This record gives sequence, C-alpha cells and structure tokens, in this order.
Amino acid sequence: MTRQKSEAWEWIKALAIAVLLAGAIRYFLFAPIVVDGLSMMPTLHDQNKMIVNKFSYQLGEPKRFDIVVFHAPEEKDYIKRIIGLPGDHVSYKNDVLYINGEPVEEPYLQTAKNEIVDSPLTYDFELEELTGQNEVPDGHLFVMGDNRRFSKDSRSIGFVPMDKVIGKTGIVFWPISEFRIVE
Repeated sequence: MTRQKSEAWEWIKALAIAVLLAGAIRYFLFAPIVVDGLSMMPTLHDQNKMIVNKFSYQLGEPKRFDIVVFHAPEEKDYIKRIIGLPGDHVSYKNDVLYINGEPVEEPYLQTAKNEIVDSPLTYDFELEELTGQNEVPDGHLFVMGDNRRFSKDSRSIGFVPMDKVIGKTGIVFWPISEFRIVE
C-alpha cells in the first residue's frame, strides 16, 4: 500500500512540475497569439496562429521591419510591423517609405503593390502631420500593418511605447498548411 501511495505521489509531483514549467515558459518566454483581422495581409492571414518571443527585446534591440505584438489602447493586442525606430523621421511619398529622408525598400509589400493599379498602397504622409512630432521619441516605435489601406496602426493610434510591446513574432504554426517563418 505504501508503495502505491509513493508512486502516486511521484506522479502528482511530476505533473505539478510540468504544469509549473509550462506556465512559466508561456508567461515569461513564449506565448501563442491568433492574428485577428486583415491588417497584416498578405504577410499574415486572419486566424493564423503564431508564437510570440517575449524575451527577444530583453536580449537585443528592436529592428526595423520586425513584426511585433503589443498592447493597443483599445485593451486589445495588435500585431504590426516596426517601421520607425527612436530618432527616425518617417514619411511616405508616391508609395515609397522614407526614413530620415532616404528611400527604404519594403520587399514584403511588392506583391500587394503589383496587384493594385488604381492608387498607391500607402497614402502620402509626414510624421509631423500624424503625430505632431518630427521624429519617433525615445522608448517608442512607429508601426504599420502590411495591409496599408485597412490597418489601424501608428498613423491613427500614435507611437507605441516599448513597455507595451509583448514581443517579436515570426513563426506561423497554424494552420499546418501555412507553417512558415515570416520575415
């Protein structure tokens, strides 16, 4: 009888440790997220499931064009692409991104640009027109969705504070048929 109790106790301890480890990994390191909406099309599709790396910016700095998940003002998590980093001046003219006055290629938008012939994918703007500031402030990011015509992003919600960024994402794991690493 004692042997059965001892074996049962060992199983309970093993399961408790496994649950605690899974919880810690999910809370501190990696978490799943579901893409909700079309703002990142064609890169990401509605209901894609992805992995968010929560510690990526504990080890390094955000990079332009990283895809990030952040707490938006509407008490909802958004997924967008970093366009402007602290100190950057961001503008668009004739469907071309300019960072600090220099044109910057956005290869992830080429397919969408080729499909649209009637007007630009991204309307013209200057950072100061949208935000009242000349450059992205320290500790903040300027983000945009890849589906520029239908994305609620920094053009409407303003800069994203780094302390609202949950992490970087780049792996679609569901549906299985769309499993891929996203750049």
